[in-house]
Amino acid sequence: MRVCSIHGCATLYPTDQGSRCRQHVKEADRARGTATERGYGSSGHRRFRAAVLNRDPICVLCQVREATVADHYPHSRKELLELGLNPNDPQYGRGLDKRCHDQETAIHQRGGWNDTN
Repeated sequence: MRVCSIHGCATLYPTDQGSRCRQHVKEADRARGTATERGYGSSGHRRFRAAVLNRDPICVLCQVREATVADHYPHSRKELLELGLNPNDPQYGRGLDKRCHDQETAIHQRGGWNDTN
């Protein structure tokens, strides 16, 4: 068992369920919004994903595994929108496998979509 990582929460939960208790995971998910609310359900994004994965069928980082994620690069989707650029333009994407994508996101977008820094 482990204690929730949110300051002031003393909830205990099984160690295989991440770093937060169920209530704080639910709160974070609600604050994050749905994939559609974040712009990932549009036809433009589907075309972006298809074009990036067609161009980069193998992960551009590890160059071993099949690319399954169209990652926004060198700027995040949020940054592209703030810069007035089209986040659905394939030139702002790269093909990654899920493991490399998750590692890159953890390093470069620690706060994710809701980060205000």
